[in-house]
Amino acid sequence: MFVFGLILEDSLPRKGYPFEVPAIQELIKNEGRLAFDTPVTFLSGDNGTGKSTILEAIAVAYGINPEGGTQNFNFSTVNSHSDLHKYVRLIKKGTIPKTKFFLRSETYYNVASELEEIAADFPEETYASYGGRSLHTRSHGEGLFSIIVHRFGSQGFYLLDEPEAGLATNRQFSLLQEIHRLVKNGSQLIIATHSPILMAYPNAKIYQFSQERMQEVALEETIAYRETKLFYDDPQRILHYLLLE
Repeated sequence: MFVFGLILEDSLPRKGYPFEVPAIQELIKNEGRLAFDTPVTFLSGDNGTGKSTILEAIAVAYGINPEGGTQNFNFSTVNSHSDLHKYVRLIKKGTIPKTKFFLRSETYYNVASELEEIAADFPEETYASYGGRSLHTRSHGEGLFSIIVHRFGSQGFYLLDEPEAGLATNRQFSLLQEIHRLVKNGSQLIIATHSPILMAYPNAKIYQFSQERMQEVALEETIAYRETKLFYDDPQRILHYLLLE
């Protein structure tokens, strides 16, 4: 398997964005090291704790376009990615992946638009790996899922940022099946998510980030799982407290 990890350089600044983000501060306390030594690793936790920032830095440091796609995607809509990648050293051991892809829910539209630009000259070749037609002819969820089904293959390295954002519950179940297909064919995935459904994937490593700390946890210990379970165990009680005037 492809064993992957990152080390933050000693020259990393200590102030300003993104270096004051909780996840980065916790990494500094953890000697700046984070290991991805299982086929599937999840980054979980509250909004603003740094999950996407770390995922983005990995992608850029590995030569992948920060807005998504592969290393062959060179477009830029808004140059909004942080400087964290400049201070990240990647550690790679084992079989080098045949392909790599960064799939971001928030910039999915930009990737779909770039594909249309490329397809203007080579439509059949361009869309062959994306379900045979423009992603703009599908809904967000359908297009995102089509990329995973048709573009993601064996022995790949895939970064997914909140893929559940466009997916119905049954599609999240289907995504679990796709993750399993990829793992069985030698691929590795790092996924930032709020979905307890996805984090239920067997034998996955889950890193949870909060304002206080970063820690490896079991599914049942994640904030996403505990808060979702709390609601569904007694929705009327939760609604009473949430909507109490």
